[in-house]
Amino acid sequence: MTEATAVSIRFHTTNPELSDFYREVIDGLTRRPRSIPPKYFYDVEGSRLFEAICKQPEYYPTRTEMALLEQYAGEIAALIRPGCYLIEPGSGSCEKVRLLLDLIEPQAYVPLDICCEHLKTAANKIAREFPGFDVHAVCTDITDSLSLPFIPADAQRVIFYPGSSIGNFDPCEAERFLEDLARIAGVGGGLLIGVDLKKHPERLNAAYNDASGVTAAFNLNLLHRINRELGADLDVSSFDHYAFYNKDEGRIEMHLVSNCAQSFHVDGHHFELDAGDNIHTENSYKYTIEEFRALAIRAGFATGAVWTDPERLFSVHYMRVQDVQRRHPALV
Repeated sequence: MTEATAVSIRFHTTNPELSDFYREVIDGLTRRPRSIPPKYFYDVEGSRLFEAICKQPEYYPTRTEMALLEQYAGEIAALIRPGCYLIEPGSGSCEKVRLLLDLIEPQAYVPLDICCEHLKTAANKIAREFPGFDVHAVCTDITDSLSLPFIPADAQRVIFYPGSSIGNFDPCEAERFLEDLARIAGVGGGLLIGVDLKKHPERLNAAYNDASGVTAAFNLNLLHRINRELGADLDVSSFDHYAFYNKDEGRIEMHLVSNCAQSFHVDGHHFELDAGDNIHTENSYKYTIEEFRALAIRAGFATGAVWTDPERLFSVHYMRVQDVQRRHPALV
């Protein structure tokens, strides 16, 4: 169903269901090792806490990426034809795209997010600030196969995927997700993506263990959400935030660690944890530029421009979807 609230803005939803959250929490707590997908961090409170994380002095990715987007906005816009549909999966508060909209001059901006309430607030704000184009806000789980049927088949499409969110996927999952983005963009379509780079573990560990404890609150908020939405009786104080850089895997790992022996219920399902048992809540893979380019090529993109900061903390890439015959010459 599509709801029109103003001439320039439309809301669409694929109705992410509570049953999906329920199923993945029960499955995740039952399996070994225990894990819950990071997409469920983002209820209204989780989205607020993530915005606060981005402002912490230890968390370099946001300010570094925004500086790159601001510095190179003209170069980026020169690579994108005006009048495109600019699509942003996991749009959050839509802050970074503000640095580009006036220069890119899209026909429409299409933010996608799993938290419907947060999405509506952010999309309405964009529509008020930038009245020169349409806004199509889509409430959806971007890890599902994306479908945007309201975009004309012949429209030029550019996907904006900042924040190094690609790092939340395991490499094989990241390749499949990039393949889905290539399908959405279509041959010749573009992808502007932020990718966090490998660096000294001390810098990475500090970024995910800020002194103010905001990342810890963000991680623990997942348990509050389970209690509130799934009728659970978790004692949140019985868990600690734990994040570290796993050098062998090239990723930050976030866990919720039980600090005592405990038992709890989620809608009648009984679970027991010993002290030290953990629930794996997030990975954040880091790449070299060469590693990410190889991944993108396998997913169907031709690599193009890349911008980095002087410390090479972060990278922003622009690439286009290759023709299938160019990717597979044997098919010609």
